Amino acid sequence: MKSILGIGNALTDILAVLPDDTLLKKFHLPLGSMQHVDMETGDRIWEELKHYGVKYVPGGSAANTITCTAIFGMESAFVGKIGNDDLGNLFKSTMEQYGVKAQMLYSRKSSGRCMVFITGANAERTFADYMGATLELGPEDLDASFFEGYDYFHIEGYLVQNQELISKAARLAKAAGCIISIDMASYNVVESNDAFFHNLVENYVDIVFANESEAKAFTKMEPSDAIDELARHCSIAVVKVGKAGSMVKSGDEYYFIEPWPANPIDATGAGDTYAAGFLYAHSLGMPLLVCGQIGSIIAAKVVEVIGTKIDIPRWREAKDEIRALIAANSNDPLPPLN
Repeated sequence: MKSILGIGNALTDILAVLPDDTLLKKFHLPLGSMQHVDMETGDRIWEELKHYGVKYVPGGSAANTITCTAIFGMESAFVGKIGNDDLGNLFKSTMEQYGVKAQMLYSRKSSGRCMVFITGANAERTFADYMGATLELGPEDLDASFFEGYDYFHIEGYLVQNQELISKAARLAKAAGCIISIDMASYNVVESNDAFFHNLVENYVDIVFANESEAKAFTKMEPSDAIDELARHCSIAVVKVGKAGSMVKSGDEYYFIEPWPANPIDATGAGDTYAAGFLYAHSLGMPLLVCGQIGSIIAAKVVEVIGTKIDIPRWREAKDEIRALIAANSNDPLPPLN
């Protein structure tokens, strides 16, 4: 089976259910907001949260994708930067438990984290993000040896803000013969790095994953036209349109893919898992339509749980559905699904 390397922000979600909004007021966090905080504030908040029985969920967009490809059975590795602290060690060990080769680099800063405060009868969520060590990942950290032997290289779009880092990563991956994919991650990142994004996609990227707003930011077009424009710049374009489904195009080949049946409660991580399913299917040589369908299957499972980690029963169900789909579209023996 083919292999994949991902690069992204090594973040740990820290979830805490609070009895009231006292802690929010203490740290001047408006209810329902998302605030970036500095290292001192981030460390103080984390220390306070420890008293509330927190839940730790290592993540970040590319890390979520690479975790899923590992569960599918692909040889999977991840490059990111953490602090030499408890959260960093937790992130690394959790990735390794999922079967990911965690090629972690270390910073003197604390590990990045997204602190999630859950309050009130409606489970209102308030976020305090401290990027920490993740922001110190730079081009000097990368070595050609990281990319050797991998068939795919997956880029987290948030990192495009560090243009020197991504430029070097793309060059090294292309030199190593990798198929390069990118998840555009955020429309405002695309808008603020417009020229760089276009150069990156046209010259290095083979597979682009975007949602409607990201595709519009890149092409200045609505989704139905944006998919055509995106496909002119890369080998395969994927535009996800939320609960309506997704569109995939390569050359003149185009498909609209209906969403897989689900009982959604939380859309977090849907795009990351879709990318994992698509890349896994692509690595098996599946037709374009099947790649999108497998992405849709696994995305449908993650929206049925809170957070980005699919539970074991849903993974089993997804693998059964994927096996059946692959069997219907291939005369070859089924690949192993762990």
